[in-house]
Amino acid sequence: MAPTPEEQLAILTRGVVDLHVEEELLARLKTGRPLKVKAGFDPTRPDLHLGHTVLMQKMRQFQELGHEVIFIVGDFTAQIGDPTGRSATRPIPTREEILDGAKTYAEQAFKILDREQTRLVYNSEWLGEMRFDDVIRLAGKYTLARMMERDDFKTRWAENRSISIHELLYPLAQAYDSVELECDVELGGTDQLFNLLVGRELMRQHGQKPQIVMTTPILEGLDAREEDGKIVGDKMSKSLDNYVGITEPPEQQLGKLMSVSDALMWRYYELLSDVPMDEVKARKAACASGEANPRDVKMALAKEIVGRYHDDEAAAEAERKWVAQFSKRQVPEDLREVTLEIDGDGVWIPKALADAGVLKSSSEGKRRLKAGAIQVDGEKVTDPQAQLAKGGRYVVKAGKRDWAAITVK
Repeated sequence: MAPTPEEQLAILTRGVVDLHVEEELLARLKTGRPLKVKAGFDPTRPDLHLGHTVLMQKMRQFQELGHEVIFIVGDFTAQIGDPTGRSATRPIPTREEILDGAKTYAEQAFKILDREQTRLVYNSEWLGEMRFDDVIRLAGKYTLARMMERDDFKTRWAENRSISIHELLYPLAQAYDSVELECDVELGGTDQLFNLLVGRELMRQHGQKPQIVMTTPILEGLDAREEDGKIVGDKMSKSLDNYVGITEPPEQQLGKLMSVSDALMWRYYELLSDVPMDEVKARKAACASGEANPRDVKMALAKEIVGRYHDDEAAAEAERKWVAQFSKRQVPEDLREVTLEIDGDGVWIPKALADAGVLKSSSEGKRRLKAGAIQVDGEKVTDPQAQLAKGGRYVVKAGKRDWAAITVK
């Protein structure tokens, strides 16, 4: 039996932060007409990570309920540069960088979305055809006072930092996507709320029924931790190297997910998992009471995600390798993840341990190496000149309590 409008609303609002306006969404669901739902992605960097998928999973939910999803590759808006959250004017990527990003976004999106039920469009199709007088008329539909209500613009203006005119055009260009496509719903991250509401106003200005706006949370990166009952940390980002890429090998995905804190695990369950929230709450209660081991619950989440982007067999094999490498060698569950960037092909192990903060100095590392107290991936190191090769991830033990997972880049 198909879900009722009320049941659809409950599914679609799971994990949602902002909803403008719930009554309008329920009313449109009650019509029985498939809704036209869009989300845009500016391809400023190639490859998608789990942070992107929070929004895409919401798109997939709409698809599974029979609604039309439009995936907009913002190849035109990427040339403007989204000023959201910026304290300075964003550098503009080259056309080649944009096209490379657009290609991978379009390919990787279908690891989440149903290819047959997704309408893939590039906003250069309509924005690139606009004449200068079209842009003037578009700009005339929104005031500078309203635009300066944006927090980032307001802050920069108060601090006498520059705001380029083209940055003021970005929200209008994104909003015009909704006008062109006559959308019922636009999805975005919480940092996109202002831009999405501009779309709602611009549709009204064009005599269209304003879109419903829904925002999803910004996913924190792997190194986020709990402080005073809240998850704190930078958002998942490739530039911060705290991400899980959706095309990464299964073992790498699983290993990264198993490295997150127990508190962050529940955040990932809420935003990334398909497990019903009642079951998630039950698992959390079982961990709190000691009836369940948080490591096992975390493994279930990691396997679910690996299985989604690869397959169940790959997830099971990644688990087998992780158990063989970590659990049987009693690697700490709170294993520290460290990334070292080097110039050459490898880094001397004592130096790596010092640079990673595992030991105080290379000299101490040299003494432990000579004493046979250093292991790499469970194997004792005997070569006094041994190195960690560039491009690998190594679990290094330097004594009973000094451990780290070191990625050399």
